[in-house]
Amino acid sequence: MSSQVQIATRKGLFQLERNSDGWKIQRHDFPGENVSMVLHDPRDHTTYAALNHGHFGVKLHRSSDAGESWEECTVPVYPEGAKKAADPFTENAEPKPASLSEIWSLEPGGADQPNRLWCGTIPGGLFRSDDRGSSWQLVDSLWDLPERLKWFGGGKDDPGIHSICVHPENSQNVAVAISCGGVWVTEDDGMSWTCKAEGLRAEYMPPDLAHDPNIQDAHRMVQSPTQPDHFWIQHHNGVFKTTDGAQSWQEVTGIQPSVFGFAVAVHPQRPETAWFAPGVKDECRIPVDGRFVISRTTDGGSTSEVLSNGLPGEHSYDIVYRHALDIDETGECLAVGSTTGNFWITEDGGDSWQTISTSLPPIHCVRFVKS
Repeated sequence: MSSQVQIATRKGLFQLERNSDGWKIQRHDFPGENVSMVLHDPRDHTTYAALNHGHFGVKLHRSSDAGESWEECTVPVYPEGAKKAADPFTENAEPKPASLSEIWSLEPGGADQPNRLWCGTIPGGLFRSDDRGSSWQLVDSLWDLPERLKWFGGGKDDPGIHSICVHPENSQNVAVAISCGGVWVTEDDGMSWTCKAEGLRAEYMPPDLAHDPNIQDAHRMVQSPTQPDHFWIQHHNGVFKTTDGAQSWQEVTGIQPSVFGFAVAVHPQRPETAWFAPGVKDECRIPVDGRFVISRTTDGGSTSEVLSNGLPGEHSYDIVYRHALDIDETGECLAVGSTTGNFWITEDGGDSWQTISTSLPPIHCVRFVKS
């Protein structure tokens, strides 16, 4: 079972460790800084922290000694002349120059790519580094697709790549999910891309566009590490899954008390088991009936259990961001953090939860340190 969790928040990066006395916060790096994303690379045990300084821009730092020291890396830079998509809902809108607004996802490449990192950004560019973040290249093959000009923001002003899934057995195969831009897959290490969002549904669009695969708002996508043809998506319109490598998606209706949310985690060995953080859609975005719960399905979404033991039973207004729910390598330990700084851990798959903190800053990302 993992014994460390990294928590990226609005006011710094926290490290939680498990010892004989239980789970305790042991480190706080970048105090007061907005840490939007964290990645611990299990291949060489480097930790990366993305900071968003607002007016002063985005920064990226890395540590090779568990946070004892940090060095600043290069951030992805859009090339001169790059244009982000025009707002499709504004009449006569024109494309504007693209510049880095946020690092929204960071993932390591495959085991055969020891220095490879993938980075998803707002406004919708995918970047690749082959030197551990010392330099970055925009993946032109995705950026130059004419379909990209139809992408638009989902929750953010501009479209963003928030989910990057590298096939555990074939690092040339990478899938990304975009709000709002559907799911795109490369099978040749980024040389070419195919939109694979058939079966997703966008009820926020006019009926004739509801099934357009290129405008789907996939809030978060995860891939089974042991059966990589299995993916789950927590979509703006519900929960979807695929068992054929994203060739087709099926809508799942058995998740209670709501199919709306932002986060999803999949069991590392059992792809039909997944967890969600449900909420009330669009109108107010709070937990259903003011009860914060986690939902779990063990049968591919046909049915679900509402897990509440140890979680707030009333007057709870916590929402879980896309990256703030994670699972360890055993499938028994999950960690979840909320927009109001509450943080919980379970060591029995969600049957019971421990409150670790009620006073952290708003939590953007939660990640177990995996071997």
